Amino acid sequence: MENGVLLEARDLSKSFGALKVLHEVSFTVSSGEVLGIVGPNGAGKTTLFNLISGDMRVDGGELIFDGQKLVGQPPYRRCKIGIGRTYQIPRPYVGMTTFENLLVAAFFGSGAKDAESYRRCADILRACELSDKANRSAGSLTLLDRKRLELARALASSPKLLLLDEIAGGLTDEEGRALVSLIRRIRDSGVTIVWIEHVLHALLAVADRMLVLNFGEKIAEGVPAEVIQSPEVRRVYMGVEA
Repeated sequence: MENGVLLEARDLSKSFGALKVLHEVSFTVSSGEVLGIVGPNGAGKTTLFNLISGDMRVDGGELIFDGQKLVGQPPYRRCKIGIGRTYQIPRPYVGMTTFENLLVAAFFGSGAKDAESYRRCADILRACELSDKANRSAGSLTLLDRKRLELARALASSPKLLLLDEIAGGLTDEEGRALVSLIRRIRDSGVTIVWIEHVLHALLAVADRMLVLNFGEKIAEGVPAEVIQSPEVRRVYMGVEA
């Protein structure tokens, strides 16, 4: 990784017909960093994640991860080389138990051996407060626990880069504080994080930098405290006139 950059997006673009969802968006993420991404609904945030994870094809631009070009690589390959993600709407294997969901991610995401996978998955269940639901069907979990499982499954693949898509949505203040504590521990373990979030106080408690999108374009990037005071950001994101 040159200069400690783990992920680099160069002039990334995506359109659906005549609608430009992302337009020449460029940024870098350094190893060990937490980058927060904010913007109003329809700004292109989740589309950006879909391009990084391989769920959508890039129309223009480049993605470089850990020195490798991502464009053209399928999602399973990106997972194998260290990109894990969560989704806004949790997608567990509903016919499997919570623990089995994690084992699938560990086996196929990181290629870990049986004993190693069991230990790692047990540790992740404890960290995500799911140990007491290890043998429960994932389809029977509450929304909150499904969100916890979504994060746990992403961690089970041993990612270098973790993409979090509005993981704090729907949580109480107490649950949000617990989540922030968990994400800090994940960061401290050496995992780089890019986090899309509408719950700003959760994001501000962890993010090293913040990037703001609006109508598919980057309008601000920098230290979170400075970014949220930008007149343009306050106008388009918070509805505050400059």
